[in-house]
Formats: sequence, C-alpha cells, structure tokens
Amino acid sequence: MDGTVLVADDDRTIRTVLTQALTRAGCKVHATSSLTTLMRWVGEGKGDVVITDVMMPDGNGLEMLPKIAEDRPGLPVIVISAQNTIMTAIQAAEAEAYDYLPKPFDLPDLMKRTGKALELKRRAPMPSQSDTERPDELPLIGRTPAMQTLYRLVARVMNTDLPVLISGESGTGKSLIAKELHDFSDRRALPFIVVNASDLNDLEGPIRVLSKAKGGTVLFDEIGDIDDESQARIVRMIDNPGDHAPRFMATSQINLSAAMEKGEIRQDLFYRLNGATLHVPSLRERVDDIPLLVEHFLAKSEREGAPMRVFSKEATELFRAYSWPGNVRQLENAVKRLVLTARTEEISLPEAESVLGAQPQAGPLISGADTEKLSATVARHLRRYFDLHGNMLPPNGLYNRILREIELPLIEIALDATGGNQAKCADLLGINRNTLRKKITDLDIQVTRRRKLM
Repeated sequence: MDGTVLVADDDRTIRTVLTQALTRAGCKVHATSSLTTLMRWVGEGKGDVVITDVMMPDGNGLEMLPKIAEDRPGLPVIVISAQNTIMTAIQAAEAEAYDYLPKPFDLPDLMKRTGKALELKRRAPMPSQSDTERPDELPLIGRTPAMQTLYRLVARVMNTDLPVLISGESGTGKSLIAKELHDFSDRRALPFIVVNASDLNDLEGPIRVLSKAKGGTVLFDEIGDIDDESQARIVRMIDNPGDHAPRFMATSQINLSAAMEKGEIRQDLFYRLNGATLHVPSLRERVDDIPLLVEHFLAKSEREGAPMRVFSKEATELFRAYSWPGNVRQLENAVKRLVLTARTEEISLPEAESVLGAQPQAGPLISGADTEKLSATVARHLRRYFDLHGNMLPPNGLYNRILREIELPLIEIALDATGGNQAKCADLLGINRNTLRKKITDLDIQVTRRRKLM
C-alpha cells in the first residue's frame, strides 16, 4: 500500500498496532488520541485515508464526518467503534463513512479495507441530515459477527429502492429491522404500512394499501402465511404501484426458496420481493450477545421505574446455555419477570432456573445424565440445533462457532483447576504456553491467580 493514513483513537494499544501494521505495509502514518489534532491534520491537507474511533476524549468521531467531507471532499473515512449497535452502523452510513468496523476488529480485514480506500476515491459526500427525534439507542444490539454483518447490510440497503426480504425465526426482530430501514431512510416522513393476509382478502385490498402508503413503505408481514390468491394481488400491486410507488418489504419465518419449490409461494412473487435478503440470526446463532442483551433489558427496566437488578455469573451462564426458542422476545420477557420477582439486587441461579423452567422447550444445554459421554452430549445438542433450523441450514462458520463454545469453558475450568497458573494449565491441556495466552486473549478470559489446595 502507498499513501498516508491518519489514525485517531484514544486507545494507545490500537494506535500502536495500526501504526506498526500500516507502516509495514508501506504507508506513512500519523496517529493521535485527539479529534482536535485529527481535524487540524485534515484541514492542513494531510492524509489519504482516515481511521477514527467514535467515542474520543474531546468529541464524537461520527460528528466530525460532515466537517471532514466539507473540508476534504472524497477523503475516505473508516469508522471503528466499540459501540456495537445498529445505530452506530446506521449513523456511519448516514454520515457517508467509507466503511465501518466494530471493535474488536480483525486486523487483516481492516488492512484490506484501508488498501481499497487508498486505491479508490469516492465521490464527494453530501452533507448528512440530522433528525433530533430519532432514538438514542435501539434494541437491535450485538457485537457478534452475525449481527455486525446484519448491521452493515442494513446500512447499505437503507436508502435504496430495492425490495427487501427479511428472514428469521419468531422473536428475532424481523419487523423491527423493516421499521428501522424505513425510519432511517429517505422515506422516513412517509407512512410505514404493515400488511397481513386479512388486508388482501378482497379485490380492493391492494388499492387500500397503496392509498395508505402514499409512497412510503409497505411491509408484508409473514409472506408465507398469505394465500395464493392474495399473493397474485401482491404481484399486480408491485407491477402497477401507481404514481407514488412505495418500497416493498416482506418478512418470513420459513425458507421461501423451499416453499417456492413446493408450490406454496408464487415464483413471480418471490423474485419480485427478493431484491435484497437480510437474515436476522436467532439467539442460538449469537450466544455471546446474550449477556449484552440482558444488560440492555435490565437497564431498560430500571429506566421504566423497576428496581435495579444484576445477574449473578451463574445466572448469566445459564441464560447463555439456554436454547431460547422464542429468541429476543422471550429473553426480554424472562428478564422482566426476574426483575419483578427477584428477592435481592443480584438475580441468583435458582431464580433464573425457576423462570426458564416455565418457558417452552426449556432445557439448558448443560443438562444431561452424568454417565453420558461428552461426545454423545455434543451430538445430542448438535442434532437439536440442526432440527431447530427446520429445512434451512445453519449459518456458515458452524465449525469455528462450535469449537469456540467448547474451548471457552474447557480453558476456564482448566485455569480454575490450576489456580490460574498458565504454565500448569498449558501442560494440563497439552498445548504450547503461547498458544494458551493467545486463546485467553481471543476468548476474553479473565485469569485470577490463587493458591489451589489440591
């Protein structure tokens, strides 16, 4: 790579890592912990690419993007942020950032994106429009790769006219994704209309829908539940939307490709709706987000006047291990119930067990007979995992996700058994000490040294 990169981050380690990596790649680097310094460099004409954090000691990196665009039209800005919410991705897209990556980021991936930014000069961005009535935070939160991929896709298709097909299980937030696509798009001032099968049960249904939409957004909720005759009406509606054509979206719990092959979904309807496809992952596909969601719902309850509550470590682990057939909606209801019924500020394991025991399909993944072999336990839960996806395959990357699920508790328990002595733990596991240290860092394992009585 050839060019000058401006790096702004208040984390010294990140500045050092990026400076070393970019320098080795052939770039000149100016690094700072101050947005003021970054903006001075930009004003002086320095830099071919900017890499900036969002939350800085002297300001917000996203708020500087319009000023950078004004001073240096076409200067690519890559935003990195530990604020792993859909709002951050949307704000970065609205401010016309060149790219957005969540922390912790993959260094080779960031280097690749920086290389592309150096090679390609974007058109001069338009000033972003602010909307003071937008919420400061959204319930669509998560730092797992599955959610970050979804955030980026939402940001990319937000201001296009492409029809959008949103798939996912019940309770994952499909309709919420559709609403956010509308609320943060150029059509935000126009109506958002949700259409069910009952809205299309007569010939005048499509006319009423288009009249209500007035060029806004029309969402067909659970398109797989709509009968063939109404599907035909939707096709005609999409083909002849009138003078003020709305944007069309649809949600579905079922695999529409498989349904189309069975004749349950019209082929012409499927291809008209399948402009962009977004998959909202289930909680089973992003278990590392469960503690983050729990914290969000606890804080939300407290803001609404409920007593302050925290989860014990054991209760959190139980929630991570649970199958969550009702996904985020079920998780929120469980947290609300615990907030109201817990006897003390800290929610205990027995209290969490009592709530999950009343949920449908309860059964934490840690259950199983004591005499059952580990391989049999893993096989049993893997079969259930595949069964829960029905006719659909789980998301790609299953091998590494499963290994991570097993590797994390294995290392934590081994460290506990050896009193936090990493040398003894590495010998116990039969791996190199440097390998163990890397895994501790990658898996974010907290190591506590103590004397082990054994």
